[in-house]
Amino acid sequence: MAKKRPQTKAGKQQLKDGEIPVVGAREPCPCGSGRRYKACHGRAAAQAVTELVHRPFEGLAGECDWVALRELVPAATVELTLKGGLPEGVPSVTLATVLPMAWPALRRDDGSVLLALQNDTSSGDLSRDLADTLQRALEVEPGTPVAARRVSADGPRLQDLLDPEAAFEPVVHTGFEFWVPDAENATPEVSASLERANAAAIPTVLLSGVDAAYWCETPEKNHLRWVMPHPEEQLLDALARLHAAGTSSLGENTRLVGSFRAHGLVVPVWDLPTSMGAEACEKPAVAFAERLATALASDAPLTAEERRARGGLTNRQVTLS
Repeated sequence: MAKKRPQTKAGKQQLKDGEIPVVGAREPCPCGSGRRYKACHGRAAAQAVTELVHRPFEGLAGECDWVALRELVPAATVELTLKGGLPEGVPSVTLATVLPMAWPALRRDDGSVLLALQNDTSSGDLSRDLADTLQRALEVEPGTPVAARRVSADGPRLQDLLDPEAAFEPVVHTGFEFWVPDAENATPEVSASLERANAAAIPTVLLSGVDAAYWCETPEKNHLRWVMPHPEEQLLDALARLHAAGTSSLGENTRLVGSFRAHGLVVPVWDLPTSMGAEACEKPAVAFAERLATALASDAPLTAEERRARGGLTNRQVTLS
């Protein structure tokens, strides 16, 4: 016979949910239910940690660029501003797309902090994972990398740590030399990692005339990948209106080919000829932004042709996160 679970006595004081401490998964739950923690309050705690936050960067300055640097841009950095200023001994905090040896973060010898954006994370809330890594990086000894770990569901998020009024201004690099102040004297491991990363990096340029639009070069053709903040359904309707009208391209031999969905935002993608560099994209992108604004403002029902165009765009949409 299966053993009966011990029943909680009626007179025993019960802990409130907010007071339940975390214990080992197989230990008795502190609430007094008699069940193991993993089958009682641990179940809700585990679900809170793994539940996916679809827009982890919502509310941060430069949300679209956060998404781009997480998913699309090989080598870039951004100077971050913390609420309340920098701690003593930390001259700067810099967001980086990736770091050598896939470190989640690094505190350099001079005390400055580099926080990596493209690492794997343990929970469903990327913002909370990054905030935990950032906090630990601010506290470790200079010259120390920060390892990954599981975070609690009630930890702070980036929105709690970063100044929402500060500008978010990505600097896109041609390589990863920003990893080390003196690349010539880097350790063999870091030098090898740097060489591999530089060889794999796709040349990328951030356009200056519009927000969060990134030109990139590949062997067969170039592309423009543009992270947009508009609600998905409204944006797809607007793109369909332009596509049906023949005004969704960026000029001759260019084509809107589809979109990504990443961290709650939509990223339209254009194919460009190899002869079209980043500078040549600037004016067409600005003109497209004006056409898009007009299409977004329309609330007229889609025509049959526009519905077909929308269906084609939806069928070519890929979810990255």
